[in-house]
Amino acid sequence: MQTLNANWFIEVPIDFEHKQYQLLAYLQQINTHFNKTQLYPNLNDLIFHYNNLKKFKSDKTMLETNFPVRLSNIDLTAVKMTYERIVNDDAMMKEIEQIIGYAVSKIKPAIKEGQQIHDFVESHLAISEIGVRPLYPFHGYLLLRNGDEKGTRVYEYQVTLFENHHEKYRGIHTTYVAKYEKHFIYNTPESIRKDLIHTRREVPNPAVYQVESDITFPVENTLLPLAKKTLVKTISALN
Repeated sequence: MQTLNANWFIEVPIDFEHKQYQLLAYLQQINTHFNKTQLYPNLNDLIFHYNNLKKFKSDKTMLETNFPVRLSNIDLTAVKMTYERIVNDDAMMKEIEQIIGYAVSKIKPAIKEGQQIHDFVESHLAISEIGVRPLYPFHGYLLLRNGDEKGTRVYEYQVTLFENHHEKYRGIHTTYVAKYEKHFIYNTPESIRKDLIHTRREVPNPAVYQVESDITFPVENTLLPLAKKTLVKTISALN
C-alpha cells in the first residue's frame, strides 16, 4: 500500500499540484480498501495525518524543527554538508497553507466514511463470556466467529494497563492459537474452552470470551481489531 510520510506536505518538491496528485493517489487506495470493508490500518492512518496537519497549522513553532532543508553546499574533502533553511520563503509558506487546507478537506470525509464502517461492523458484533469468570480476567482466550465462515479462530490474549500523566488506558496483545473446525465436538464454545484448558496447561484457569459477527468481514483488517476493542471494553467494565 502506498503511504504518506508524516511530513509529506512539507517535503520537497513543495508544489500544490504535485501534493494534490500524491494525496489523491493515497486516498484512492484507502477508498479501495474501505470498499472491501478493510478498515485497519487505514482508518488509524487517516486520523494520524488529519491530526498532524491540524497540529502543524496551529503550531508554527514546528516549522523550525520539522521543516525540510535544501542542500546548499557539499564539502567533498571534509564530507561536510551545510543546509540553507527555507522557512522564511513567503511564497512557499502560502503554498504549504494551500496544501494543508486542501488535504484537510479531503481527509476529513474519508475519516467519516471509515468511522461509519467501524460503527457498522461494531453493531454486528456480539460478545459473550464462556464458562466461569476467573479472578484475573486479563489473560485468557478470545474465540472469534466470522459470519458464515466455518470454524472458530482462537487467540490467546493479554490485557495490560498503561498509564501516563493524563489518563489510564488498556492495551491488548493477541497471539493466534488455532482454528477449530466445525466438526470438532460440535464446535461449541464450551467444548473449545475445555479442550484449551486440557491441551494448553500453561494457562490453567483462563478467562474465555467469544466474539461473533453475523456478517462475514475481513479478519485481520477489520474483525480482529474490532473484536479486540470490544473485549478490552468488556474487561475494563468489570473493574
